[in-house]
This record gives sequence, C-alpha cells and structure tokens, in this order.
Amino acid sequence: MLEMLNKILIANGLVTAFACVGVAIWLAGVISRRLTLGYVHGSAIAIVIGLGLAYFGGRMTSGEKGLADFPLLTGIGLMGGAMFRDFAIVATAFEVQPSEARKAGMIGALSLLLGTVIPFVIGALIARAFGYTDAVSMTTIGAGAVTYIVGPITGAAIGASSDVIALSIATGLIKAIIVMVGTPFAAKFMGLKTPRSAMIFGGLAGTVSGVSAGLAATDRRLVPYGALVATFHTGVGCLLGPSVLYLATKAIVG
Repeated sequence: MLEMLNKILIANGLVTAFACVGVAIWLAGVISRRLTLGYVHGSAIAIVIGLGLAYFGGRMTSGEKGLADFPLLTGIGLMGGAMFRDFAIVATAFEVQPSEARKAGMIGALSLLLGTVIPFVIGALIARAFGYTDAVSMTTIGAGAVTYIVGPITGAAIGASSDVIALSIATGLIKAIIVMVGTPFAAKFMGLKTPRSAMIFGGLAGTVSGVSAGLAATDRRLVPYGALVATFHTGVGCLLGPSVLYLATKAIVG
C-alpha cells in the first residue's frame, strides 16, 4: 500500500509539491495563531519554514537542487521554476484595477519610484561592501532588494552568475520577512490607519508578500490598498533593473 502511494505521489510530482506547500502554510498559520497570537503573520513563518527545508535539502543533496533531488519532491523544482514565477507575475498584474490605482495620486507614484530606487541603492552598496564590485553583481543584488522576483529576472537579463542570483533572492526574502514582522509594530508610528496611507506604505515597502502579510496583521481592511501599489513594484523593477539601473550602476563603477 505504501509503495503504491509512493509511486502515485512521484508520478504526480507537481500535485505533491502543492500539497507539501499547503501543509507548510497550514502549519505556519497554526504557529502564528497559537504561539504568536497573530503578531507574526503566517506568511513570515511559512517563509522561514521554506528556508529551513531548503537548507536541509541542500545539506542532504550536497547543494545541487535541494528538496527537488528527492524523488518524492521533484515537483518542487517545477513549482519553484521560472514558468510559475512568470505566471504569478502576470496573474498579479491582472488583479490591478487602473481606476483604483489612480486613487493613490501622484504621491502613490512618487512612493513607488522611491520604493524602487532606494532599496536598489542600499542593496547595491551592501553588495559592494561585501566584495561584489562589478556592475552586474551589484545590479542583481540591488534588484533583489527591490523584490525577490526582480532580482533573478534582472540577473538573468544581464548575465549574472547563479550564485549572485541566489544572493539576490535571499536579499529579497530577508526584506519581505522584515516588512512582514515589522509592520504591526511600526504601524502606529507610520500612521497606517487609512487606505491612502496603506497605498503610500505599499509603494515604499515594495514587497507584495511582505506588505500584504504585514497589513493583514495590522488591519485586514488595508491589505487590498497596500498590495495594489506594491504590485507595481515587480513590473517597475523588471523594467528599470536591467536597463536604467544597470546602466547607471555601470556608469558609476565602470
């Protein structure tokens, strides 16, 4: 019976991957409600669980494909690949209503621009401080500081190495976790009480997952407004990263 179940799960690897991720998200939700009383959102805990499993998989498989090297979890490689990543980007963009986006006004557009450029500059400077002095690496890691999706897309476009692309993803994940965990504690100081303030916050913070989870733990009614502006960060970052920001970085560092 167990052998038959194992064959079925291996043969339907993508379904198994979705089931595993679903269990991880459910477990993260339980931990969030029972141990943190909702102050740390389940999404932040789920990311930590995912990073822990990725580390475990890398150690067990000598750092090749991680969990995807296990026959039972080969679907993880497809689920986490470029195809589903790009599908998620397109699906998120289709959720945006232009009429609602216009309500953010010029201050929303300004916050979106600042939320794209400032994290990029900080990420690029940190990359340089750690010894990545070439324009390609600095741009890729800086783009990862915008979001963990912009980083690998920018890196792939300008020819970054796989190690640098991995660092850009890690940079974006750290940013997302900080925003997730920190938003409920800083909400009062930032005045996150109105839809307009949530839009501005979404533009400055940038990461959709971080903003959505952080606002959900603060005031669920603000989530759509913050996520609305934050959604544009992926598109803006993917446009500016391999072009304007890369050329600007190359002009500065040579």
